[in-house]
Amino acid sequence: GNVIRIILPPLTEERRKELVRKAGKLAEQARIAVRNIRHEVMKELDKIKKEGGVSEDEIKRMKDEVQKLTDKFIDAIDELLEKKEKEILSI
Repeated sequence: GNVIRIILPPLTEERRKELVRKAGKLAEQARIAVRNIRHEVMKELDKIKKEGGVSEDEIKRMKDEVQKLTDKFIDAIDELLEKKEKEILSI
């Protein structure tokens, strides 16, 4: 066969901490993206409310649902970050 083997040295403690910081930055970018989407949806709901196409109660219900989804995805990002930090630090 045509096999190429590359031997990588084990990660140093400093490099692991650097990877954890980088993972944290990526998680924060993901949180910001989720919040930006929420903000856009909220603006769109306010626009619909002004046009009078939907009742205020329905708009409030939709906004609450959007907030619940936002919280759910931010919690998922936080859980994934926590797992990844543990994985990186235990290598």
